[in-house]
Amino acid sequence: MNVMVVGGGGREHAIIRKLRENPQIGDIYALPGNGGIAADAFCVNVGATDIDGIVEFVKGHPVDFAVVAPDDPLAMGCVDRLNALGIRCFGPVKDAAIIEASKVFAKDLMKKYGIPTAKYETFTEMDKALAYLEDAPIPTVVKADGLALGKGVIIAETREEAKEAVRSMMEEKKFGASGDQIVIEEFLTGPEVSVLSFTDGKTIVPMVSSQDHKRALDGDQGLNTGGMGTVAPNPYYTPEVAQRCMKEIFLPTMEAMNAEGRTFKGCLYFGLMITEDGPKVIEYNCRFGDPETQVVLPLLESDLFTIMEAVADERLAEVEVKFADKYSCCVVMASGGYPVSYEKGFDLQIGAMDENVDVFVAGAKLEDGALKTSGGRVLGVTAVADSLEQAIADAYANVDKIHFEKAYYRTDIGQRALAAERK
Repeated sequence: MNVMVVGGGGREHAIIRKLRENPQIGDIYALPGNGGIAADAFCVNVGATDIDGIVEFVKGHPVDFAVVAPDDPLAMGCVDRLNALGIRCFGPVKDAAIIEASKVFAKDLMKKYGIPTAKYETFTEMDKALAYLEDAPIPTVVKADGLALGKGVIIAETREEAKEAVRSMMEEKKFGASGDQIVIEEFLTGPEVSVLSFTDGKTIVPMVSSQDHKRALDGDQGLNTGGMGTVAPNPYYTPEVAQRCMKEIFLPTMEAMNAEGRTFKGCLYFGLMITEDGPKVIEYNCRFGDPETQVVLPLLESDLFTIMEAVADERLAEVEVKFADKYSCCVVMASGGYPVSYEKGFDLQIGAMDENVDVFVAGAKLEDGALKTSGGRVLGVTAVADSLEQAIADAYANVDKIHFEKAYYRTDIGQRALAAERK
């Protein structure tokens, strides 16, 4: 059984590592993969958004199953094209991927089906958006409608910041066509929780919860990033909260997508906030989160490929999805200057890791057999342990064994979770 994984970051490396555990899998092709993934799969120089190139590769190579991991190719209909060739896939078709590809669609879906979320208004004209902001409660949240590499959301602390966010999206086209339509929504407060879930449109199985750290600097300061680290499970996601989420959010979302004729099969990500009024949806993603995947999958005891096949074949209810009763922590090592500007091409030296630690490479390339940095987020160091405190300590102890020039990482990943756990 040969498997193709579309994508080339730390998330894809974590997926490939987990797939490798299944003895039925022969070759794994990563399109495009990266220098670190090359140790676990055959990397093919075809970009994740080159749908025609992906299709041509499949036509010329023995691929039995495909995992389409990033949001862009899913929103572009990569799964649809592969299904048309008879390739079974893990990942939603284009009509279902819209749940992430359009924030307006997602908000309207929640409103229509009574799924708890922040109050909001949508705008296609900048003047009307600016006029609305004259009286809108502050702080407020401004979101570009389409995909924007996870950066199309601005939390505005002042009215002027909110107006500037609108102008940057709608007039200056900071996020291209993604800003043709925007959402302005109520600012919610409370702990954030990420819950990835497997779903085949009939059954939905939440994975272990996690907590992301989006800001670039310690103390949740600095610019928003793709994620500087994660821990799992999230202490704020109690059994009571989980029960409410299943009843009020997870099942209703799956059923809403079915009712809209957009059955979702793959990994549906719920970005939640635990407010005083209960859990509410901040955002949906149509795929595994990054770097949430890097802490969730190492805790998965069941076979990932068996689950993915069951999702594709709509028989998820027949397979066991079990997670270890342990904790994990992922610390992202980035290039200095990320997420704005940073240098590339530094030698990457990775020492011998402890047995309970994985290194998932996100931004590195191979040059003459040596790993060199090639991205903003270079790698994630994930430790699994019997306690959250130990997982954090082990992750940082192994970060110290990795070296590249101008390396940067937060030193407080997991501290909020640790404080909450101790209450």
